[in-house]
Amino acid sequence: MTEVDLTFTSAAEQARLIAAGTVSARQVVEHTLARIAQLNPQLNAFVSVQGDEALAVADELDRRQAAGEPLGRLHGVPIAIKDENDVAGLPTAFGGAAFTTPATADSEIVRKLREAGAIIIGKTRMPEFGIWPFTESSANGYTRNPWNPLRSTAGSSGGTAAAVASGMVAAAIGGDGGGSIRLPSSWCGLYGLKCQRGRTSAAPNTHLWRSLGVIGPLTRTVEDSALIYDVISGSTPTDAWKAEPLETSLVEAVTTDPRPLRIAVSLKNPTSRLEVDRETAAAIRMTAEALRALGHTVTEVDPVYPKLGTAFISQVVGGVSDEAARAEHPELLEKRTRGLVKIGKPLLGGAKKAEQRGIDLGRSFDTSFFADHDVLMTPTTPTPAMPIGQLDGAGSIAAMRKATPVASFTGIWNLFGNPAAAIPTGFSADGLPLSAQLIGPANSEPLLVQLSAQLERARPWAGFRPAIS
Repeated sequence: MTEVDLTFTSAAEQARLIAAGTVSARQVVEHTLARIAQLNPQLNAFVSVQGDEALAVADELDRRQAAGEPLGRLHGVPIAIKDENDVAGLPTAFGGAAFTTPATADSEIVRKLREAGAIIIGKTRMPEFGIWPFTESSANGYTRNPWNPLRSTAGSSGGTAAAVASGMVAAAIGGDGGGSIRLPSSWCGLYGLKCQRGRTSAAPNTHLWRSLGVIGPLTRTVEDSALIYDVISGSTPTDAWKAEPLETSLVEAVTTDPRPLRIAVSLKNPTSRLEVDRETAAAIRMTAEALRALGHTVTEVDPVYPKLGTAFISQVVGGVSDEAARAEHPELLEKRTRGLVKIGKPLLGGAKKAEQRGIDLGRSFDTSFFADHDVLMTPTTPTPAMPIGQLDGAGSIAAMRKATPVASFTGIWNLFGNPAAAIPTGFSADGLPLSAQLIGPANSEPLLVQLSAQLERARPWAGFRPAIS
């Protein structure tokens, strides 16, 4: 085997190197485990690491490759999994201390990853039940941002984001019920595509936070997200939501420039009066200029956003209540989690109606706004990463007041179901990542991937390295 520096190689690159025989799966896993051992004590990204198991799987995959057996698309690539997905032999703890019994089987997402040859390297941190856009908890402390360890990773896929941004792994799985793929991607300088509702399976669960949640990757490159989505997309008979099949693979979309598009740009906040900060606004305008240079028609248009009322929050509370009700040790749930469930109890009866309202609002927005525009670009977050410790001493009401502004640009697209991607746009004066959000009509993941990859080629971001890496 050739001596290759695997640091910050992408998942797609790792798969190609292994397939070519340049490196072995064991070499990639050993490198990954060394990075985790070096960096995780500083960042607190991982709940658990399956070192011995991963090495054993790598050896078996190397044996199969030497025997000439067919290789999966992710053959030998280490992938980390957010702690809301079942991995056989590990507890699915939802970021807290109330679950301790190991899962007896893999989730559908994990099964598909293994089938494609991926090696599950461990599980990543999240706030309890993914409620908050800050990855910190009374049980597990802070997960720190690799760009500045005194800043938050956002959430709820914050452990996933810290692991990928620091180069511990090339890619990892997160989930998004109100921005939880896009928010940590924004604050950690990653690419994060929230897929169309129903594109990926929640099995063995029927849903993730009613109609709001989807499962998907956080990555440093557009190609890696496309590759992983091609592997994990699809539903099971038990899934409550099923998306229309795509006409093309997302990997194919990466290499195909989009047609000239009608792109609307807006700094208007969909759900509050909070304005974005100066550096975020400037990065959006610079990205708009880049899109014009690529041949797209870019106009400043403020959409007419509907009033969401309780349609979003009742589903959040419903989803959290569903998960909390399964706790093995309910006395170990965070006090603010118990408070949120109690406060939201009157809303539970309207959760089904809220699902339908979100679907109807999404269809209406598609029909009106996306009849005249192909893509909408907004900020992903109103500001760069906030300091850690946002939840210190905060009860449920105080935590909600802090959380709502952070997710004010993202949650509406979970309610509507549309695909939306967080894409890096540069850095603040003090070196924190900035991000734009690209939103498309229903089932437009190929278009968003095309546009994202075109921007990535024009303004590469994956070569930048955070302070802790």
